[in-house]
Amino acid sequence: MAVVEKVIEAPVRQVWAVLADGWTYSDWVVGTAHMRDVDQDWPRVGTRLHHRAGPWPFSLEDCSTVLACEPERKLVLRVQLWPAGEAVVTFTLEPLGTAQTRVLLAEDFAAGPLRWIRTKINDLVLHLRNEETLDRLSDIAEREKTPA
Repeated sequence: MAVVEKVIEAPVRQVWAVLADGWTYSDWVVGTAHMRDVDQDWPRVGTRLHHRAGPWPFSLEDCSTVLACEPERKLVLRVQLWPAGEAVVTFTLEPLGTAQTRVLLAEDFAAGPLRWIRTKINDLVLHLRNEETLDRLSDIAEREKTPA
């Protein structure tokens, strides 16, 4: 399992606003190349993001489904990218005063070949990818205005 954390210089409402806007995922989730569609009630449990991942012309189309959602606290997704497999990704937000948010991102392979061939190298690559993902999330959240 890869677990990374980052303190973002933005209030929790601002960070949550980015997580709750499914159309932004290709802007900050490393490996997501294009958002094809976002279910209307995203991020309600059971709704999905429809995405394309990987470089063209080898990109794959699949989806991510919300398993749990506690607004401004936690978002749990089942990320599918078959034939590579599936992962469960958890974003946990913790307010640090009124102007900062600690974000914890935990990801673990749940099914498919990526789960079967787990190695320290895979975990390191996943860890580095998720550090970059949080850096990108931070960049977007810090420049957004706090939603009303």
